[in-house]
Amino acid sequence: MDYNLLATFALLVGLELVLGIDNILLISIVTDRVATESKNKVRIIGLGLALAARLVLLMGASYLVQLSEPVLGNFSYKDLILIAGGAFLLYKAVKEIHHVVEVKEEGHSLKTAVMGFGAAITQIIMLDIVFSIDSVITAVGLTNNLMVIYASVIVSFILVLIFSGAIAAFVQKHVTLKILALSFLITIGVTLGIEGMGGHVPKAYIYLPMGFALAVELLQMRFMHNQDKNKK
Repeated sequence: MDYNLLATFALLVGLELVLGIDNILLISIVTDRVATESKNKVRIIGLGLALAARLVLLMGASYLVQLSEPVLGNFSYKDLILIAGGAFLLYKAVKEIHHVVEVKEEGHSLKTAVMGFGAAITQIIMLDIVFSIDSVITAVGLTNNLMVIYASVIVSFILVLIFSGAIAAFVQKHVTLKILALSFLITIGVTLGIEGMGGHVPKAYIYLPMGFALAVELLQMRFMHNQDKNKK
């Protein structure tokens, strides 16, 4: 029993779960625009293909590390991918926030655009690849043991798959929580852009405020629920 490998495995699972939170938020937003009968199918197929994409990236991990070498000025392929992914995430999140908070004019109904099955899965895979490139390069920097990396990716995927449905349904049911999730995606998009331009944002500076904001929102929801129950 190699305790160093176990510690590395646990660290990698934690890293993948943190990135899995981003995926769950993204999937909850994307599936909300899909026809009701296709929601679960999009979620499961999208996550499955995203897992396959991540494993394929791991097979070429040694080549993937070379993406950090400059190719356009001071920017590498990794930087360009992170900047493009962050920009798309910003666009997607801002567009969805506008859709959620748009006030319906009297006598007019705001039509909800239904996203196609293929378009939803494509968006999930594209953004997961952006998250995966960063995580794979980090994982390779922690250990050269591909079995440990593969095992951590698969274990974290199973955990994300188990909880993603319940979390996505909960986010879609509560509008304020959906706006908070979209705000998280904006923060992540900005962070990807900063890292793509050579900056570094410690993950704790992102996820600790997110966790605090989520805790406050859940307490607020609990308070409103108790008030409504007392009125009855």
